[in-house]
Amino acid sequence: MQTKSILQLADLKKIAAAAEAEALKNNWAVSISIVDDGGHLLWLQRLDGAAPISAQIAPAKARTSALGRRESRIYEEMINGGRVSFLSAPGLDGLLEGGVPIMKDGQCLGAVGVSGVKSVEDAQIARAGIAAIGL
Repeated sequence: MQTKSILQLADLKKIAAAAEAEALKNNWAVSISIVDDGGHLLWLQRLDGAAPISAQIAPAKARTSALGRRESRIYEEMINGGRVSFLSAPGLDGLLEGGVPIMKDGQCLGAVGVSGVKSVEDAQIARAGIAAIGL
């Protein structure tokens, strides 16, 4: 039997605080979500001024990233490259850049999804959050 690390509440708080700090440093109004490895929502926060739709998009990006064990931008790139069949993939509805998996020792612990600014900036915020736990 194998064992694996899991995200704990203390990890979520560190990730969220660092992601929020990155967003605020850049004056970006975003929603930040964190999911576990099964795509289940563990954390969601919408910063002041963030569009209401961002609170729907951020968890979708995180879920897509966690379930696929890769950045959500990969799906966006495949679709833009002509593989539109991914639009029908079950359970994957955040097919935009901004979802980043939380990986440790080759295993996915979950993902961070951010929405509200340019997709590359969303991903920047997500990575800043993940870096706060040393990954």
